Amino acid sequence: MDITPFYEPDSGTWTYLLADPASGSAAVIDPVWTYDPVSGRADEAFAGAVLETAERKGYRVEWLLETHAHADHLTASGWMRRRTGARMACGRGITTVQENFARVFNFSDLAVDGRVFDRLFDDGDTLALGGLTIRVMATPGHTADGVTYRVGDAAFIGDTLFSPAYGTARCDFPGGDAGQLYDSIRALYELPKETRLFLCHDYPEEGTEPTCCVTVEESRRDNIHVSEHTARDEFVAMRTARDSKLGLPRLILPSLQVNILGGEPPAPDDNGVSYLRIPFRQNLADLIEGD
Repeated sequence: MDITPFYEPDSGTWTYLLADPASGSAAVIDPVWTYDPVSGRADEAFAGAVLETAERKGYRVEWLLETHAHADHLTASGWMRRRTGARMACGRGITTVQENFARVFNFSDLAVDGRVFDRLFDDGDTLALGGLTIRVMATPGHTADGVTYRVGDAAFIGDTLFSPAYGTARCDFPGGDAGQLYDSIRALYELPKETRLFLCHDYPEEGTEPTCCVTVEESRRDNIHVSEHTARDEFVAMRTARDSKLGLPRLILPSLQVNILGGEPPAPDDNGVSYLRIPFRQNLADLIEGD
């Protein structure tokens, strides 16, 4: 298999082009649609570079795979689907995310059954990509819909883990659960030690290069939040205390209302313009609970 990583620095996100060179079949994992919240402009240049690379290598993009509904960037899956005709997929837990954030944004007409995606994965599902077989692992905790895509010695793990020096993702978003995240990480740590864990994010210090993958062995040994010796209750206590001090991601509101629609903007108003909503002086948890 051929794996080409692309780093989007504004959100610190990795996008991957995964391909079977023998057949030319390819998938894009976690494509980024860069967005400027000041102007409201979405820029296709980064996503376009991924498709240009696929074309240059002679690959057909057949699948667009999301590891979860991202809260820090807009997905470019919808834009790529229109450009390529590829099918779009994510974990079945996206329905829970849709239910929660349909209430936040008052999307009363949104079908919260995941139908905007072409396929919803359950734990243990497989997907053929040319001669490659992609195996799906449910890895919730950061969000309710988190999945990992395993193929050969590679695992695309979304936000389940970060690089060892950065630790793990937050669990305080609606549907997140620190205990579940610990269990998901433990499942990854049971994979062969040489398995390459391809990360969704890295936030390197100035002057250093971002890390796109680490081995299971490296993460078990060096991850500052959850090594092979970390107990579940210890991790949950650490993660809960840490999350209580974090602010919301800069792009959470535009990201989630686009990402629950599969990377499409909300339906345009009668003037032909699509608008994004920002709840005024409202707590997200209260909106979800209906208070």
